[in-house]
Amino acid sequence: MNLETFVLQSEGNWRCMRSGHSLAFRQFEEVLSHITIKRLSLDDPQVFDLIATADEPEGKPCSPFFMEWSAESDWEPDDPSLVSQGSCVLIPFATNADEGFLLRSVGYAEPEQAIGKYCFLSDGTFTLTTRYGQSIAEERIWFVSEHVRCRSSVLRTSEGSGVLQTSFSSEVRRLTL
Repeated sequence: MNLETFVLQSEGNWRCMRSGHSLAFRQFEEVLSHITIKRLSLDDPQVFDLIATADEPEGKPCSPFFMEWSAESDWEPDDPSLVSQGSCVLIPFATNADEGFLLRSVGYAEPEQAIGKYCFLSDGTFTLTTRYGQSIAEERIWFVSEHVRCRSSVLRTSEGSGVLQTSFSSEVRRLTL
């Protein structure tokens, strides 16, 4: 697996089911979501704007993409019918064929611009570790088949000593006929 192949395989519309466990709040959460991933060109204005406003990591920018999501959770204290949604631009900066940095316009764990370090394991699993102000997010994404992928995450304290939250997602590509 390499970055270009990973982004190409990830492109499309995905229906996701995520189970999360918040250790801090002693809560389990079930989330149903829709994720859309679209490849972008390096000369796309969104890519240009993000690079212009960020501390550019080392490596060469390649295979940028846009991700948009909407999610319904059973753990909304005020109104369970509320839908969480958002979007972000992601720009990988490859330092070699198997690793590099990922610049995000909006982070996974905290709503701020973030830079994470990624690598591919020998089995093709994409791993990403991002350090935020209050936490460290560790994510893994792997393909079970062409149209099914899995994602797991662990959210740790900023010192890395405690686990705040864990989650697992199964994601199925929505095919249009």
